[in-house]
Amino acid sequence: MSHLIALLFPGQGSQTAGMGKALAQQFPVAAQVFAEADAALGFSLSQLCFAGPDDDLKLTTNAQPAIMATSIAALRVLEQETDVRPAYVAGHSLGEYSALVAAGVLTLSDAMRIVRERGRLMQDAVPVGVGAMAALFNLSVEDVTAVCAEAAQGEIVSPANLNGGGQIVIAGHASAVRRAVAGAKARGAKRAVELAVSAPFHCALMKPAADGLAKILASVTVNAPKAQVIANVTADVNADPQRVKELLIQQVTAPVRWEESMQKLHSLGCTAAIEVGPGKVLAGLLKRTVPELACVSVSDPTSLAEARGVLP
Repeated sequence: MSHLIALLFPGQGSQTAGMGKALAQQFPVAAQVFAEADAALGFSLSQLCFAGPDDDLKLTTNAQPAIMATSIAALRVLEQETDVRPAYVAGHSLGEYSALVAAGVLTLSDAMRIVRERGRLMQDAVPVGVGAMAALFNLSVEDVTAVCAEAAQGEIVSPANLNGGGQIVIAGHASAVRRAVAGAKARGAKRAVELAVSAPFHCALMKPAADGLAKILASVTVNAPKAQVIANVTADVNADPQRVKELLIQQVTAPVRWEESMQKLHSLGCTAAIEVGPGKVLAGLLKRTVPELACVSVSDPTSLAEARGVLP
């Protein structure tokens, strides 16, 4: 039986000081990724990944390239040390850029520069304190959509991350998000909590960031994919290089359809998944949404050894 493996790439929030350090120390191919990232950005991103401080690392403009560099470093080691050749790749929000690098659609240095600017644009799109995000648990998409509609009152609030496992994140104006949190509890949400984020990602308030990103992407070269890439916006495979930029621009203001993306992998016949990069968030979500898909996370030499057990 042939094994169809998907690689999954984490998004913002999975960063931690020290990430990538052991990989870079042990594997020259990982050290090379960090050297390329440093050169592309013109500062020592590697030092920020390896040593922090956490406060600097979690700034959106740093977190996005840092997570991607760590993810691609882990990917290069995985490619070198195992026979894994993914049929499919997918990434959560920022992770979609890592997936596009993994599929050869974007070069690492181009993707580094794009996500650094994407982070800055998303941070600058809404003044701090004006926007917010919240996670709602155990409500249906229909319920969450209704809660947001009731809470908007002329402001913006909408589903931002359809993560699965009973978790939906909403984003918008801070006051509207707080009204939605109260409304979700009234509708029987098991939990509804505001998130410690610096901007309201994946909602209409991000329109200035989408416009800025369009200008940055205009001059970037897009290559034909070597693996099939599932796009956040459609929760489906995009095989057309001409659509890549348009989907990335839409992604800034559209919800991340993660649960549907994982169900799509399952329906395409995937037998296992590997989360490549810092943290274990995606493996946890996959266990709750598509338990049939075995998933391991690879972020350091120890977890790389564990991953060999899942690989054919």
